Amino acid sequence: MTEFIRKRAANAKNDILSGITVALALVPEAVAFAFVAGVDPLVGLYAAFMIGLITSIFGGRPGMISGATGALAVVMVSLVADGNAMGAEGEQLGLYYLFATVILMGIIQMLAGILKLGKFVRLIPHPVMMGFVNGLAIVIFLSQLGMFKDASGDWFSGFQLWIMLGLVVLTMAIMFGLPKITKKLPEALIAILIVSAIVIFGNLDVATVGSFIRDGGGEGLKGGLPQFQTDIFSKVPFNWQTLKFIGPYALILAAIGLIESLMTLNLIDELTETRGNTNKECMAQGGANIVTGLFGGMGGCAMIGQSLINIKGGGRGRLSGIVAAVLLLVFILFASGLIEQVPIAALVGVMFMVVIGTFAWSSFRILNKIPVSDVIVLVSVSALTVIFDLAIAVIAGVIISALVFSWENAKRIRARKRLREDGTKVYEIWGPLFFGSILAFNDKFDVKNDPDNVEIDFVESRISDHSALEAIFNLVNKYEAEGKSIKLKHLSEDCKILLYKASPKFREVIVEDIDDPRYHLVENPEAFTKGLSEYKF
Repeated sequence: MTEFIRKRAANAKNDILSGITVALALVPEAVAFAFVAGVDPLVGLYAAFMIGLITSIFGGRPGMISGATGALAVVMVSLVADGNAMGAEGEQLGLYYLFATVILMGIIQMLAGILKLGKFVRLIPHPVMMGFVNGLAIVIFLSQLGMFKDASGDWFSGFQLWIMLGLVVLTMAIMFGLPKITKKLPEALIAILIVSAIVIFGNLDVATVGSFIRDGGGEGLKGGLPQFQTDIFSKVPFNWQTLKFIGPYALILAAIGLIESLMTLNLIDELTETRGNTNKECMAQGGANIVTGLFGGMGGCAMIGQSLINIKGGGRGRLSGIVAAVLLLVFILFASGLIEQVPIAALVGVMFMVVIGTFAWSSFRILNKIPVSDVIVLVSVSALTVIFDLAIAVIAGVIISALVFSWENAKRIRARKRLREDGTKVYEIWGPLFFGSILAFNDKFDVKNDPDNVEIDFVESRISDHSALEAIFNLVNKYEAEGKSIKLKHLSEDCKILLYKASPKFREVIVEDIDDPRYHLVENPEAFTKGLSEYKF
């Protein structure tokens, strides 16, 4: 019992310290993504707090951090702009359409959880996963480059650039070197504190969280508690026109949010060698977005960068996410002045280390060792993640992988032909019969020149879809049109049922009583054992 309590206490310490680091890293990200979406920074910060808290408590993956993300923000830009255009100038109607869209997005995500669609993340091939990781690492890196620009959008130069680079490199050096000295201290948090102290006490003129917010048009980090947005119901008409406007946005946001969350969950599963609950995560993400929409947040999903900071900082339990979310609210309410003094360079350094840790460097080593199709998938997903967004990249990767799989299996259909003593021609079919292999399957038969009696044996084949059933149906009709007798053997039970439903004549074509131990291998294990006893070894 003492050992159990000591382990729990050690985990609690790691969770708390890691949660503090994550909270600091969440601030500029949430603010930046709010600016991208065209809304006030507090809308992004409130989203990070509410989504982070709810998913940490109820989510299916302890240790995973959720909040406002860039993948969603880029979709929200046109939504907010189009919504603003529907109202009077200064009315900010787009903001309320955003809240309504986030609520609908959450409902869709909860439906995905109820329907248990989260399990389909297991169908994502490994090359897609590697491409996703590499693409996100590049996206995170590119997003940090914007921190090297001033308020007018010009790149830093001269002393300003060198001091920024120096502080970034110092942050990275501390994070790299500290674990080699001791693993008891959270390297990211220590690096942020040291670099912040150098900037504050050295009175260095560098970009800070406060200047970043003000340069973006915000008034500062300070705010109150999230308020229930009653204006949603008065300003957004709940009718068909509204649903037509926000529906497509909500569907896209829900898909992107779930894909990014479940892919991040899968990645953390691999890093921690544990298993998260995908359907539970869908429910938590959906519920969190409904709440954040009602209380003035911009919506969000899992954040791979902050999640990796948390995991590598020792955060494994729900406490780490709860601490990060609650501390973020504390920053907003009471400590805005202190947090605004944190130099952007320190946070950029932390994110650069996340990029280095996130990128699957092993993908370079295996490029010449894996099939060309997998290389194409890996590179395509990485590129599409950077060019478009995660949802398009993952869907494209899965489609390419599925097409390659179908093509390879389509080439595996075989037909071994032989003649019996009574003149019956037997076709033994090998390989999967599905939409991709139908053409090759049909080419195996010579209907006009075959003898009067033909038998097709499916003992080594599997009927996979409706296209295969249709091909068998058409083949039987062709033989019968030539006045020839055809028999089908070793069809699976589900295939026979479907063919019987299609036409009663199949009861005469399909052979039911088969004395073949290979067939009973699947249908009846006892018969298979009996069949084996007939063979002499």
